[in-house]
Amino acid sequence: MELLSPASVEELAEHLRQAKQSKRRILLEGASSKRRMGGPVAPSDIHLTTLRLDRVVRYEPRDLTLSVQAGMRMQDLAALIAQDGLMVPLDPPYFDRATVGGTVAANASGPRRRGYGTARDMVIGMKFVTVDGAVVDSGGMVVKNAAGYDLSKLMIGSFGTLAAIAVVNFRLFPIPPATETYLIARESVEEIFAVRDAILRSVLQPVATDLLTPGASARVGREGFILAVQASGPAAVLPRYRVELARYGPQILAGPEEQGFWIQVREFVPAFVDAFAGGCVVRVSTTLMGLKDVVASTPVPCLARAGSGVAYLCFFSVDQAIEWLGHAREHQWRAVVEFRPAAQELDLELWPQPGDDLRLMQRIKQLFDPDGLLNPGRLYGRI
Repeated sequence: MELLSPASVEELAEHLRQAKQSKRRILLEGASSKRRMGGPVAPSDIHLTTLRLDRVVRYEPRDLTLSVQAGMRMQDLAALIAQDGLMVPLDPPYFDRATVGGTVAANASGPRRRGYGTARDMVIGMKFVTVDGAVVDSGGMVVKNAAGYDLSKLMIGSFGTLAAIAVVNFRLFPIPPATETYLIARESVEEIFAVRDAILRSVLQPVATDLLTPGASARVGREGFILAVQASGPAAVLPRYRVELARYGPQILAGPEEQGFWIQVREFVPAFVDAFAGGCVVRVSTTLMGLKDVVASTPVPCLARAGSGVAYLCFFSVDQAIEWLGHAREHQWRAVVEFRPAAQELDLELWPQPGDDLRLMQRIKQLFDPDGLLNPGRLYGRI
């Protein structure tokens, strides 16, 4: 396979144009950190990486906007803007290796999804290159843009199957002056969800509300069902959380201990995937009320965004996952195999119930890449 690493957007466009002319299939990646995420790419002729596209295009800290090339690593981006007290609170897995383009293409997010949203809430514009070599600008450098339909939204979560993301424009957020985390432990799923429900009904607005089952807690050195609640804002806000949450007997984390805990949570799924080559991780999207049934449905380690209705179930074997997916189908839970086993030849349906949206997605794929050259199969084996 020919390896190509363009150093400019123009060079990227030329590589894509030539590949289309010769009908060569393209494996499009950033740092390859998420090879087991989504679906395996069909055998390709070209490996195209954006790693050399790693420059800052435009940075306006006073306007809370930043434009960077897709190959910049998320860790480097965070370090750069932290000097000005700013952040992009996506918290994606593989944070130290993941690129901007890969993070956005996978629509990856983390614990602070509850407070800040996902990439669709932070990306305000984008430059991408189609397989024809056309360079398309979409969105802009303002937080609110009313210039018509934003094509950049199509690229978020497309896993590089529509076009190559070249530049991403972000909305930035001030780093909060203070944070504190409250770990609430309970022995049963009923008890921990009763606490979760009470907090969601309260006046509190935590930026993160994550839940770990006993199997997941054990992997981060803790016990039982754990509800992790993070508060952030002016230091004067934190005493209110301490008062409101005192009834639950929380362990309070701050400083390096707090930071270390959330790094464990952010990297929980990658750590599991790295430890179990034959395992897989199923992502389930459900309602806040429906999340309890999903968490209670299996004893395998589970990390849930308890304030957003998303759960990551970590199965040690494919057979375990297949059996549970049958259960999910009966309950009409929206589930995909987010991280698949290392062996790609396994007969595992990654997206069992795509729904009616798949037909529309296939039509969009046909419009952008009619020959199916870009990352074929990468979108959970369906596109």
